[in-house]
Amino acid sequence: MSQTVRRAIDILEFVARRPRTQTEVGEHLGVHRSTALRLLESLTEGGLARRLPDGRYAVGHRLAGLAQLALEQFGLKDVAGEHLRGLGERCGHTVHLAALEGDRIVYVDKVDPVDGVRLYSQIGRPVTLHTAGVAKAILAHQPRERAAELLDGTCDFAPHTATTITDAAAYRAALDETRARGWAVDDGEYEDYVNCVAVPVRDSTGEVIAAVSVTALKAKAGLGDLESDVLPDLMTTADTISKELGWRP
Repeated sequence: MSQTVRRAIDILEFVARRPRTQTEVGEHLGVHRSTALRLLESLTEGGLARRLPDGRYAVGHRLAGLAQLALEQFGLKDVAGEHLRGLGERCGHTVHLAALEGDRIVYVDKVDPVDGVRLYSQIGRPVTLHTAGVAKAILAHQPRERAAELLDGTCDFAPHTATTITDAAAYRAALDETRARGWAVDDGEYEDYVNCVAVPVRDSTGEVIAAVSVTALKAKAGLGDLESDVLPDLMTTADTISKELGWRP
């Protein structure tokens, strides 16, 4: 990448967070104010930046339009598909992608192991909120009121196995733990012979809109095995998908 292009990208990311002065841009890039001004003027002329009445610079209206067009071209499933397949090939277990859609969390993609048992989950079907790892990974990062609203609407906390969380307070504690450590687990809570780990996916605003999980038969990999052997790759995959959706840590 040429130095000029790299600096232009850096400027756009810098002013996208909040409007900046010419001096601030120069200091951020480590260049003289005159160099920063030339770059800002070029971006402004192209509509990618704009000069505010107080002299500061912000993103331009043309950039907002291009961003909207990009969102229309690249949906979550389109962006994630190749990464999900790669993860599935490397780990040899079932990979799920679930997304928050209205008042439900639904499976939007699934990668089955080539030589393994296919699980019950189906693309387009809602997840069981109080058992699924993907649900915990998403709900843990929603405002408390929003998470409570979703749970009150569709969750009955019915027991399915000996490890199912059947109490709202215990589930809130599980969400707090999930948010603190960065990933969720399903310890055989819907079917006692499978377990999973799940990691959130963020959009360009930083909001958690989806989650990716790896689900395995306990006979092939226990929860400890998933956390030690699969979780690092899963977290990298979720971060890559988030970044391609526009998220910047």
